[in-house]
Amino acid sequence: MPQTGPLSALTEDQTGREGCPANATATTVENPPQTVVPQETAPARPAAAEPAPSATTADEPALPAATLTDETETAPPAALTPAAGAESTSPSPPSPVTERPAPRSHTVVTKELAHRTAETDVFPARWTRISDTRFRFTAHWPAAHPFFGPVDDRHQDPMIVGETLRQASMVLAHAEFGAPADTHFVMWDLTVRVDPAALLLADAAEPVEFDVVCSEVRRRGRGLHSMRTTMEFRRAGRLVARGTGSTGCTSPRAYRRLRAGKLNALDTPVPLLAGIAPQTAGRARAEDVVLAPADRPGVWNLRVDTGHPVLFPRPNDHVPGMVLFEAARQAATAASGLHPFLPGRMTAEFARYAELHSPCRIETEVLEDHPGEVTVRVSGRQDGALVFTAGLTSARPARVRSLS
Repeated sequence: MPQTGPLSALTEDQTGREGCPANATATTVENPPQTVVPQETAPARPAAAEPAPSATTADEPALPAATLTDETETAPPAALTPAAGAESTSPSPPSPVTERPAPRSHTVVTKELAHRTAETDVFPARWTRISDTRFRFTAHWPAAHPFFGPVDDRHQDPMIVGETLRQASMVLAHAEFGAPADTHFVMWDLTVRVDPAALLLADAAEPVEFDVVCSEVRRRGRGLHSMRTTMEFRRAGRLVARGTGSTGCTSPRAYRRLRAGKLNALDTPVPLLAGIAPQTAGRARAEDVVLAPADRPGVWNLRVDTGHPVLFPRPNDHVPGMVLFEAARQAATAASGLHPFLPGRMTAEFARYAELHSPCRIETEVLEDHPGEVTVRVSGRQDGALVFTAGLTSARPARVRSLS
């Protein structure tokens, strides 16, 4: 895959359907209880057949240590640390894990484990545990999806890679690392590298196999405090993408203490701003636009639609990280003027929660440091403070010379 520049945060789609009117008042932010995880038996594979995601070849550059965000929370690690003496437990240092043999059975991914409300929004389908820290997933990336749909007549949406990584990270946190059903998650950083030439609509019927390595695992008692997941995605034997991100966990009690003032404002409707033209943002539908006009070129206001079924699958007390991720992608598209804008590299880091009831400005800087590529740096600011930074790099389409 070609080397490219940085990225943004993740997203989903909400349009006031399924009984969720746009920017209606919210009533709860608790995660739903998890259901029993069904098992599917599967034939065993020899251990030697399981490649490590970190392995690289000469023509496949290694993935740098990363950055990510998640539908649950987008706050810095410090935001998950309670005040001194507030909790009796504290993060323990990373503990060594043993590579003992794992049972050879497939475990089905449910929408509850993936923190989605619709089955069609769940992309990982099942997984097998290879060892204490290694897993193999099968996923499906549909040719058509209400939000993660094709970006042109040839390519699937590269953002589906980040969303799959996000979902798989939460699945493993719950099912393999003991995070309780009511855990609140925060993904602090994300890096994704995609080969757009391998992300073709023509291959959408093929399942996606991806290997996961979990590292930097920190425990809180028998549960999970935080970990990093690193993934490698292949379809029909071809490398499609690599990604990595770090996930933190906090209990409902700690979250209520951290967000008490904002939870009390859940009944206040969020103003729905008029969006920019869908074509400018690289979207096909007006309801999927997350940018609103601002006072100067290269700057937009964040447009928050709390009724969007993918971006806000359940009520929330802050802007989900996937909304910020999509805002960065749309801002990069609008600022660069590339249609389609096909990011080969995306990165994001999140400094604090993006609040629902305060304007958030999305600012961009377009860089052309390398021939044939354009990189857009994106930042989000709210009340004078930095919320997130992101970077996305796309190849410029080759110019076609006239024969006349």
